[in-house]
Amino acid sequence: MSRPFRIGQIVPSSNTTMETEVPAMLQAHSQLRPNDRFTFHSSRMRMKKVEKDELAAMDAESDRCALELSDAQVDVLGYACLVAIMAMGHGYHRVSQKRLTDRTIANGATAPVITSAGALVDALKIMKATKIALVAPYMVPLTKLVMDYISNEGFEIVDWRALEIPDNLDVGRHDPARLPGIVAGMNYADADVIVLSACVQMPSLPAVAEVEALTRKPVVTASIATTYAILTELGLEPVVPGAGALLSGAYPMRAASSGAAA
Repeated sequence: MSRPFRIGQIVPSSNTTMETEVPAMLQAHSQLRPNDRFTFHSSRMRMKKVEKDELAAMDAESDRCALELSDAQVDVLGYACLVAIMAMGHGYHRVSQKRLTDRTIANGATAPVITSAGALVDALKIMKATKIALVAPYMVPLTKLVMDYISNEGFEIVDWRALEIPDNLDVGRHDPARLPGIVAGMNYADADVIVLSACVQMPSLPAVAEVEALTRKPVVTASIATTYAILTELGLEPVVPGAGALLSGAYPMRAASSGAAA
């Protein structure tokens, strides 16, 4: 296409990471594939505390955000809050993706919608994982809710860590250099894949290569899974240097989506 691809993101108002990690990965992709160029556009939903009631209120704003971004005629739209989707009940990423895509269609500017929740589920299927180890920044009740959602999609969680950070800004301030030490204390021997961050707000990209070297396991994060989904939705090769196994080129084809068409 003659113009850059327009990447739309629906983000929590307190999110400070998704608009850095996803653009960083897509710009790194552009270094390998100079014809693939991107611009980035966001709409925000109010959220400060990572609590179930506040997440539900935030999710109600996603329709407005989809309309706003479709006004810009974005080429793909990403819903950048994993726990908000998973807190709404099993399989809700499919409901959200279809509803928000329908909003863009009604606005005369159709844009396929990806959720970070659905992207992570799809990524684990693409990587042929059956057992995973998982790190999340949430309080224990929300972490258990996320694990239950993922388990319902067919995965066994062999070990997990909840970092219990209630404030979303503090989640974004968590030092990714701490993640290798956290994983080192986990029982990941039987895991097929390590989910280093089951949250798009907790920075993790700088630690991915180190954790893969430490564990000798493929590592994925919610933001890496979202980037893979964006690239494949646009028909682009899902390769990004330094972004772990999923974006190494080892998984060139996207599996059947768990989204609206599923």
